[in-house]
Amino acid sequence: MRRLANLRDEATTWRSMAQRVADALDLIELARTEQDETMVAEIGAEVTTIQSELATLEFQLRMSGQHDRDDALLSIHAGAGGTESQDWTAMLLRMYLRWAETSHYRTEVVDSMPGEEAGTKSVTVLVEGPWAYGYLKTERGVHRLVRLSPFDSAHRRHTSFALVEVVPNIEDSVEVQINPDDLRIDVYKSSGAGGQHVQKNSTAIRLIHLPTGLVVTCQNERSQTQNREMAMRILRGRLYDLERQKWEDEQARLKGVHVDAGWGNQIRSYVLHPYKMVKDHRTGHEVGNAEAVLDGRLDDFIEAYLRQNAGQVESVTA
Repeated sequence: MRRLANLRDEATTWRSMAQRVADALDLIELARTEQDETMVAEIGAEVTTIQSELATLEFQLRMSGQHDRDDALLSIHAGAGGTESQDWTAMLLRMYLRWAETSHYRTEVVDSMPGEEAGTKSVTVLVEGPWAYGYLKTERGVHRLVRLSPFDSAHRRHTSFALVEVVPNIEDSVEVQINPDDLRIDVYKSSGAGGQHVQKNSTAIRLIHLPTGLVVTCQNERSQTQNREMAMRILRGRLYDLERQKWEDEQARLKGVHVDAGWGNQIRSYVLHPYKMVKDHRTGHEVGNAEAVLDGRLDDFIEAYLRQNAGQVESVTA
């Protein structure tokens, strides 16, 4: 039923677009006949709007994965490097929150672990809105930062790494089977910011999926039940993503291409010293305005990756 509703929405959108184009063509003929300059200006504005919306719709056709329309759960984990990497994680969090705000997505931090001195050790954000997963899945991988460290008294150049994970927000209706006997559930007191109830009661949840070793924590909701539900949604998404990765690795093996999903395989570098540049190593797309990228201007990188990988459909049964 959900798939049917999505298809109906898509068909309605395209039919509406076709009608608007037909109406615009009729108005153009009428304006030519009457030579009405005011009407010509109005039609020009409508044509510009149609072209912009059509470009967006055509681009979304490149996202044909099973869950591309869904909400996304985005996690960022600091790599080796202590405070410097934890600060880099916080910078990436700000970058994605700014991108989501500009793209009119709703965000909610569902779990976070602050750094010891500054920054963030790890954080998970729920991004809600149409095509959130389809866009953000392009960000999966290791992100590398090169800069003069503000935490180094000698102000030397440091290289930091952070791992970005993106999984679809899988709902209960999706066929991801989780055996209750495969779960270990720990309950503890929240260590993050929150009200008196959150801090004094054991509301935080840690799920350990024994067959895979996946660990999910959630502590930002007010009740234990809410944290348990959110943790299960995150676990369901990560199990789905695990199966997707297995499928991609098998496809790569059959094609004769070696895929290394190791920690050191960065997908993008952000260089702030001795020059400023952000480069995506998968597509070769790069820009010199690193500050704009860190301020959330990611669309060019996302679109470059999706265009390069158009037609590669995710086909996973979890």
